[in-house]
Amino acid sequence: MNTFQTALITGGNGNLGRLVAQQLSVKGIDVLCLDLPETEVKNETFYKNIFLGDVCDQDLVNRILKDQRPQAIFHLASLLSGSSETDLERAWQINATASINLIQAAKDCEVGLFFYASTIATYGSKTKDPLPEDFMQWPENMYGVTKVAVERFGSYLKKTCGFDFRCLRFPMVLSPFAPLSAKTAYPSHACRAAVLGDPFNFPVSKETGMSCMFLDDVIRSIFEISHAPQVCLKSHAYNLHGFHFTAQQLCENLKQVYPGFEYSFEIDPHVENLVKGWPNEVISNSAKLDWNWAPEYNFETSISVMLDLLSQGPV
Repeated sequence: MNTFQTALITGGNGNLGRLVAQQLSVKGIDVLCLDLPETEVKNETFYKNIFLGDVCDQDLVNRILKDQRPQAIFHLASLLSGSSETDLERAWQINATASINLIQAAKDCEVGLFFYASTIATYGSKTKDPLPEDFMQWPENMYGVTKVAVERFGSYLKKTCGFDFRCLRFPMVLSPFAPLSAKTAYPSHACRAAVLGDPFNFPVSKETGMSCMFLDDVIRSIFEISHAPQVCLKSHAYNLHGFHFTAQQLCENLKQVYPGFEYSFEIDPHVENLVKGWPNEVISNSAKLDWNWAPEYNFETSISVMLDLLSQGPV
């Protein structure tokens, strides 16, 4: 098993970063956080130190690595897809340049492990279903473009100098924390609307769906791959898949729990075309073979846990 005692999480004040930090902290790992000042969250007892600043600030990054000497980095900071499309230059600066600089700095400071969160959006819309693991990556948005660029650099260092680069490509994530601005996260938004008693408009057709994972499986996958022996990891990046469901199946599930839930289908062509272009199933055999990965949540259990969490109040 891979072992490290200190880890730095970029984007550590985000919902994903904080959950990863909790998971690591419970195992006795000292966790450091780097995130923007406006993301500051008070009383986070699972962080040993919190550094507020921009991941693009290379002087700050270098100072943290040299002073704190983290043995692992979990790079979760990024500009998301919608924001990336509205500011291409900023997206490249944050998602590509800063990420590549961070990897190089990690190599120079002899950080033992570098985890990178990627996405199946790196494949674009012209895919096969199920999606083969060796399918060519031709992304069609800036977010996917930057993710491929970083994957390639990490893979290059892994092959040329043994840098311990580990990457997971996630499908759609079902999460109670899904930002309202993320239009493709409509399943998470529909669950919230059902709990609140609000009507919901699905931006896709009834039969539309795609590969998905529940948040808890995402967190567990990050923890598990980071603790897998390096010698077992044959690939620089692994595709993951949890389950598939259509918008209609989600409606029927929500109606069973909340009979008064009102919904409609008013297709947003952009969202519909984007989601329909993604596969319903992603082959993830390599993750199973190399580090014994298997999802614990299916569609029904994921929705059940989602509704339970959302019904407890704001998350």
